[in-house]
Amino acid sequence: MKSTIQRDTDVTTLRIEGELDALSAPILRPTIDTIIGDNPKLVVVDVSALRMIDSSGVGAIVSLYKRLRASGGSVRLDGLGGQPLAVFRVLKLDRVFNVG
Repeated sequence: MKSTIQRDTDVTTLRIEGELDALSAPILRPTIDTIIGDNPKLVVVDVSALRMIDSSGVGAIVSLYKRLRASGGSVRLDGLGGQPLAVFRVLKLDRVFNVG
């Protein structure tokens, strides 16, 4: 798993590549903490290069969503497809997240 953050004036983009699973989700948590600390109004999570996600990975993204919503921000998922999209649909999270 590789992640990068890009900050613009109104939008923070978190790009996640590879596999987000029980081994890599803990590595993403400090990045999420950094994003939350910046108090952005909108975080776009670009998962177009994400090949696989498991429950731990979903938990990391849901954590970002909950923490950001608590501070008045929002999260949008971009590029959701393949196996990650199937997981989000099974969990009905495609109805919760603004999927772009």
